[in-house]
Amino acid sequence: MPGNIVTRDFPAATERTRTTRDALLTPGRAARVLGLKRSEFDLAVHLGRIRTAPDDGGGGGRIAHEEIERLRAADGFPEALRASVRTVGTTEGAALVQVTNSRFTRLARLGLLVPVQFSLNRYRAVVWLYLADEVEQFAGDERNAPLLKGRTPEGLRDQLGEGLDLRPRNWRGRYLGFLLRQADDPWAKAAAVASLLDGVQVAEVVRDPYERSHLHRFQPVRPSHGSPGSPGAQLAAEIMTATDPDEIEWLRADLADTVAAARERRPAPRPARSTPPQPQSPPGESGESGRLRGLLGRLRRRDPTG
Repeated sequence: MPGNIVTRDFPAATERTRTTRDALLTPGRAARVLGLKRSEFDLAVHLGRIRTAPDDGGGGGRIAHEEIERLRAADGFPEALRASVRTVGTTEGAALVQVTNSRFTRLARLGLLVPVQFSLNRYRAVVWLYLADEVEQFAGDERNAPLLKGRTPEGLRDQLGEGLDLRPRNWRGRYLGFLLRQADDPWAKAAAVASLLDGVQVAEVVRDPYERSHLHRFQPVRPSHGSPGSPGAQLAAEIMTATDPDEIEWLRADLADTVAAARERRPAPRPARSTPPQPQSPPGESGESGRLRGLLGRLRRRDPTG
């Protein structure tokens, strides 16, 4: 049945890594060693459940041998780790908590269920995915029982009627948390915040062109959703860009703060100032005597009796 946790045999999951204690594994090999699909591994990193480290070349995304051992030593490994990154869509999530699809969607639009991923189907419709354990925790909280059964409270119905949909905003907040956890440089942290604002907003906050150029160097790579310029890519870009006025205001303030902190830590590089060339005196003539002779020559040319 789709969504059920299926125990899989991964021979590499039980093999001992033949590396030194300080070795770093690539994401692909780390996923195999941990018995995870690559998509499961990437989501675990996204959620901060698997810690990454920079490699010798300054890049990110490598996994230390000690981190592998920490995860292996956890109770219920590897099933518990797989279960913690299991995702469900609307239909499966609704079945999980025994509500209709429409009610599940309403709960998510109200911000009560926060998506962890999104994708676009072949019709370019947005498919939101949620962590199964978060959905179950929401349903298991007795305080949420009135939202799962009976009529939706009037105030919430009014908000839905006005078009409220907090799914994109909540996803952006979660995604920003991931970017900030991965950023190991103050300018990278500022670039993570800037990535959720459009270019006009960034230019208004960061007025220095050299700082904006430096921010661009640290711009995080956005998840791919179609070829550049395609309708799917444009729709994904809209989801990844803040649109609510209060969200924009909050991000602008955060961007100003993070840029100020980065500037204090290490100012953005600027081109070296060039010194204008100085006039040269004729050979054998000192600078002072050369200037005096030039002045006398101009005076003679102006004096008609000279």
